[in-house]
Amino acid sequence: MKFAVQSRNDPQSNELMERAISYLTDFGLELNEEKPDIVLSIGGDGTLLHAFHRYSHVLSDVAFVGIHTGHLGFYADWKPIEIEKLVISIAKNDYKVIDYPLLEVTINYQNSDDKYTYLAMNESTVKSSEVTLVMDVELNGRLFERFRGDGLCVSTPSGSTAYNKALGGAILHPSIEAIQVTEMASINNRVFRTVGSSLVLPAHHNCVLKPVQAKDFMVTVDHLQLLHKDVKSIQYKVAKEKVRFARFRAFPFWQRVHDSFIDSDLK
Repeated sequence: MKFAVQSRNDPQSNELMERAISYLTDFGLELNEEKPDIVLSIGGDGTLLHAFHRYSHVLSDVAFVGIHTGHLGFYADWKPIEIEKLVISIAKNDYKVIDYPLLEVTINYQNSDDKYTYLAMNESTVKSSEVTLVMDVELNGRLFERFRGDGLCVSTPSGSTAYNKALGGAILHPSIEAIQVTEMASINNRVFRTVGSSLVLPAHHNCVLKPVQAKDFMVTVDHLQLLHKDVKSIQYKVAKEKVRFARFRAFPFWQRVHDSFIDSDLK
């Protein structure tokens, strides 16, 4: 089996990375950063997002596992003191693979056939380079509303606990193949009106944003911040690809929600 390690690059994470590499190679596993079968992320959820984008071109061949060196994360659920137990489980191939839905983001441009397509594990946001974002929101090819406000956030089920939750969106179980569209400070008065609620779209639906006036937008894809100019449309849908996680023990999603937002042993 081949493995790779992504570290948050702080002293504790780097020390754990060196131990993990030493232990795994002692068990006969091969350190291969080009084509790993399993990727250890040591840090937090942000570190795992970096690992995901690093290997987003080989998602069908790689599984991720996270060790947190800070607060308990939704993706990083192993503790540093459990490193030896985790290594033994990896060496014994004692795990099953689960997969979570991803978000596909496609950006089309004015007067060009060029387009960019990205995969997001958590969310993508759109904001105007001007003060107010004005976008026509189309659902399955039909105009749904004209949005005016600070921006829009489109999230995956596993990413629904991140920025989406902070915006007042719903928490979705990652077994649901869907995406969620959530508003950022929409303008609602006698003249302008939006639905004012998050929209949950199933896998066979899509959301397309079309600029009304401005053509330049700040688009985020997880931790990546991208300025796109002369935008014609931005399409969001559930991706065909999925992210795969190596699961060594039961860690129910709602237990993670409880531990992260209600009560935690890490206080």
